[in-house]
Amino acid sequence: MSRVTPSSAKALQAILPLVESGQAYEAHQKARTFASRYQKAGQFDTAIDVLFQSARELLKSGQQGSGTDLALFLLDVYESKPETVSDESRGRTTQLISLVGPGQSWRRSIITAAIAWSAKHSPHPAGDPILHYYVGSLLYKEGDLEAAEQHLLNSGTRDSGRLLAQVFYDWARATDSISTHAGEFALRGTIPYLLDGNILAARTFLSAFLSHLPLADPPFRSSEPNPIPIGGDDAITFTGVPVLNFIQLLIRVIQRADGERNKPMREAWVRLCGTYQSRGRVLATGEVRAALNELASAYFEFPPPRTQNANPLAEMMAGMFGGPASGTGAPQRRVITPSGGLRLD
Repeated sequence: MSRVTPSSAKALQAILPLVESGQAYEAHQKARTFASRYQKAGQFDTAIDVLFQSARELLKSGQQGSGTDLALFLLDVYESKPETVSDESRGRTTQLISLVGPGQSWRRSIITAAIAWSAKHSPHPAGDPILHYYVGSLLYKEGDLEAAEQHLLNSGTRDSGRLLAQVFYDWARATDSISTHAGEFALRGTIPYLLDGNILAARTFLSAFLSHLPLADPPFRSSEPNPIPIGGDDAITFTGVPVLNFIQLLIRVIQRADGERNKPMREAWVRLCGTYQSRGRVLATGEVRAALNELASAYFEFPPPRTQNANPLAEMMAGMFGGPASGTGAPQRRVITPSGGLRLD
């Protein structure tokens, strides 16, 4: 993975034996000294190789603090170069993240710095999707479901949507709340993707989430007909949980309107929201209404209400599952482009 230069080979010959002999502090100091010298001389690739290999060996030997310090230094050099996100640059980062033990502030520091670097040096303002997916997968395997959630939402890939469905199913099952909160978890996974203009990820998530549920058993067994005839080729699995039916219809209406914003779909949207929100519960809460208002503005060009929360998505999540709400401020209008991407005006 790393391109070893004559300079980095010479430096590593002085550093790595110190790690092997248990002289972690000396190895750490030499690595910083060599890397700083190369960085100041503009020899960024050499500095990167020295820092990566030194950090890797220190982490393997259990020197979490020293290894993390060099990993963060590596990301600083990425910024100085600047290093774009590629399979190689991302691979170095994920290797180091994997070598840091779970539940430690050291790992969180590397992840935070890595995401910030990838957001700046890739076309993705929220951070590199592959990096987010890697981190989300790692955290899920370790049982940190809440931390995994945000990375999978920021990833926005089909794989992340599928894994997020598993995360939420495991979460609901662990708290014995599958039947009680299936609809809320479905909203929590679908709405953020739609607000980002990512219909594919929303559909993938919801399809996978529904596949985990015992739809043939009460209370999931279907108990209502389709109240909103929309048409289309994809079958909708109507259940005994109104929120699950609403979300499936919501995605169908948005998908058919994407790029068209035709009058029938605008009317279907109004009817859909009115029908289900009139029943109260979670769909009638202020947080969900605010998120739906944003979707109406983005996909159907409905004018936003005169009074909006600064971040209705954050408010929705806080209202449904706890956590701090966002601060106030002037909201930016979301606009979905014909290609399905999100633009903020």
